[in-house]
Amino acid sequence: MFENEPLIPKHGGYRKLKSFQIAQLVYDVTVRFCNRYIDKRSRTHDQMVQAARSGVQNIAEGSKASGTSKKTEIKLTNVARASLEELRLDYEDFLRQRSLPLWDRDDTRRADLIARRCTTADEVARWVQSQRNNPSISSTKSTPSTKSTSFTPSTFPELATNAALVLIAVACSLLDRQLAAQASAFEREGGFTERLYRVRKNARGRNN
Repeated sequence: MFENEPLIPKHGGYRKLKSFQIAQLVYDVTVRFCNRYIDKRSRTHDQMVQAARSGVQNIAEGSKASGTSKKTEIKLTNVARASLEELRLDYEDFLRQRSLPLWDRDDTRRADLIARRCTTADEVARWVQSQRNNPSISSTKSTPSTKSTSFTPSTFPELATNAALVLIAVACSLLDRQLAAQASAFEREGGFTERLYRVRKNARGRNN
C-alpha cells in the first residue's frame, strides 16, 4: 500500500474543495451583507467579515500544509469550522435583536436555495429578490419573534440573513465531513514522521 508513496504527497488543491467554494461564497455574501446592514464603524462589521475570511483562509492554509503536516491540516480545518460557527451566531443575533424570524430546518426556502447551487454573491442576491417578489411566500413557517410577509420592509434583511445562514450550514456540514475524513486518514496513515520512516525504509529495501 505504501511501497511507492512519495515523501510529500500531492496537496494544496483547495480550490477544488466544495467546502472552500461554499466558504468563499459565504465570505462574499457576508461582505455585501455587512456593508448594507451593519454600521461600518462597528466592531460587529469587522468581526463578521473577519470570521468569514478566516473560514476561507484556514481551509486554504490547511490544504497547503497537508503535504508535511496532517496535524496542521486538521487543526486549521477545525479553525475554519469554528470561524464559520462564530459567524453563524452573529447572523442569528442579527435576527433576534431585530425580532426577525429564523427559518425552521424544514422551511422550503432552505431547500430551494441549496438546490440553486449558487456560485456567486450575485446569484444569491437574485434568489433573495425572487423570494421577495413571490407573493405566495410568507414567514409563517419560520421560528418567529414576529411574523412578516413578503411585502414588509423587514423582508430583505430577513431573506438575506437566512440565506447566509443556509450557506453557512452547508459549509459547516462539508467541513464536518472533511474533518472526519482527515482524522480517518491520519489514523490509517499517520503523519509526516510516519511517512518519512516508511519512505526511508522502502528506499533502503530497494537499495539492498
